[in-house]
Amino acid sequence: MNAHEIDYRIIGSEMQCVEVHLDQGESVIAEAGSFMMMDPDIRMETIFGDGSNQGGGGLMGKLMGAGKRLLTGEGLFMTVFTNAGYNRQAVTFASPYPGKIVPLDLQMLGGKIICQKDAFLCAAKGVSVGIEFQRKLGTGFFGGEGFIMQKIEGDGLAFV
Repeated sequence: MNAHEIDYRIIGSEMQCVEVHLDQGESVIAEAGSFMMMDPDIRMETIFGDGSNQGGGGLMGKLMGAGKRLLTGEGLFMTVFTNAGYNRQAVTFASPYPGKIVPLDLQMLGGKIICQKDAFLCAAKGVSVGIEFQRKLGTGFFGGEGFIMQKIEGDGLAFV
């Protein structure tokens, strides 16, 4: 799996946004509701699942991926933003609530990170967003996060 290589800039301190810079043909995936603004040559496309083709490219693989996303409280669809122009273009995302945006280079973190539900903001295309089950009963009941967590896998940049 090779995610697209993207550049970024985090803007702000309390109410942050991330501006992702895309070269020609590069893409970024994002959750619904996180999009703020984009340059004119950015093309938006709604896709079923996360577009990573993890779990197979067939209909059953896509349905399984979408079902897992529903368990974490996310929607069935994600949006892919692709630079369809010749020059470098930017697209900006922000969380619907105040907080810090943390960039994660998954390649440096062993290719996988587990987050709380709703932590994912956006990522380079090729990064997979799925679920991870908390197997320890005490942690699931008393840890405050529950049994279902978000799993972000791949070798690209992700923002939480």
